[in-house]
Amino acid sequence: MKNFSLFIFLILCTLGLNAQSAKDEISKNVYLSAANYYAYPTPQGSLTPAPKGYKPYYLSHYARHGSRFLINPQDYQMPLAILQKAKENGVLSSDGEKALFVIDSISRMAEGRYGELTALGARQHKGIAGRMYHNFPEIFASNATIDARSTVVIRCILSMNAECMQLKAMNPHLVFKNDASYHDMFYMNNNPDWLKKLRKKDEVTSAMEDFKNAHVHPERLMASLFTDKDFVKKNQVDSAKLMTTLFDVACNMQSHDTQMELYSLFTKDECYDLWQIGNVNWYLGYGPAPLTGGLMPYIETNLLENFLNTADTCVTKKENSATLRFGHEVCVLPLVCLLELDDFGKQINDLNTLDSHWKNYEIYPMACNVQFVFYRKKGSEDILVKVLLNEKEAKLPVKTDLAPYYHWNDVESYYRAKIAKSREAEALYSHAN
Repeated sequence: MKNFSLFIFLILCTLGLNAQSAKDEISKNVYLSAANYYAYPTPQGSLTPAPKGYKPYYLSHYARHGSRFLINPQDYQMPLAILQKAKENGVLSSDGEKALFVIDSISRMAEGRYGELTALGARQHKGIAGRMYHNFPEIFASNATIDARSTVVIRCILSMNAECMQLKAMNPHLVFKNDASYHDMFYMNNNPDWLKKLRKKDEVTSAMEDFKNAHVHPERLMASLFTDKDFVKKNQVDSAKLMTTLFDVACNMQSHDTQMELYSLFTKDECYDLWQIGNVNWYLGYGPAPLTGGLMPYIETNLLENFLNTADTCVTKKENSATLRFGHEVCVLPLVCLLELDDFGKQINDLNTLDSHWKNYEIYPMACNVQFVFYRKKGSEDILVKVLLNEKEAKLPVKTDLAPYYHWNDVESYYRAKIAKSREAEALYSHAN
């Protein structure tokens, strides 16, 4: 009996250790607070071996571009102008001097490169390609065909180029078909009008604004940057905007090969609070939030349909092959929710508890990716598939006797039904408006 009690105690302790809160995780690793600016982490651990006799033969993925410069020039120029004015007025503190130096330096680096892929971003995709080759050598053997497609955005095209170059270096016999065309944008980066309207509903924007106001507290930061407590008021500085913009720059510093940093401007509680704002914002805008009827993941209906249709063609081929797609986090996040991977399709009613159930940094760091890997066995028509989220085996909302492997017929049937529901919802909402 004592041994049994000890066993239960150890299990509970293990569960407790594995169920860390977002606040604890960010406290231990502040880089997580960067959310969609979080630099892609090298996956740890090993993959579950395939059932006896099954070999991988087809891989289909959608990947976000790698680490990049910030897109909006004002993200650099607005705080730079304010800090420079404070310096000219002799009211910049030592923290302010540090912030000015870093912002000025990174602003010069970013000039003419807004939104472009960084060297780290390219390395992230080379690493992903190398691990795909190592994990599934059968797929990339001999003269297998690799169909690689990108959105028309240069950072995505260069990310595609990095993965393909790495695969080509590992097997020069691979045959590549590369494309980046507006022809494919209807599924590579779609944003239907009916869903954009849902995102802009009064109750959605009001909930976001209320949550933001409750979690942005710029007073301490302003006092640490400026020696004159009246500088912000006299110069009509939007202190909340300055704080959130500086935080964005601080988060994105990990996209660069530099020792410069701005995280030290913020307390751990501030990093957590500011992360929470982004977490709620992305959940409302792209996740299964009840305020939008759980419909926002349908943004990626066309992409999911492309996965299924392409798989229908490729799984019947004798030859091994891969389909690689390169785009954006605004596609990966709703795709993960639409697929209901690892319970990311759950609806959370209370936004104040969202961080206990739904952590955006687990979905879409820079270079985030979803991989469908297909397996077959000689003499059997039963195709198996497993799905990797950021190269980790994911749970699907489909019954299986072989987890983390699933029978493709079951998986396809489940997702075809979701596509049908999406089309019905689109017809309903489009007609209503």
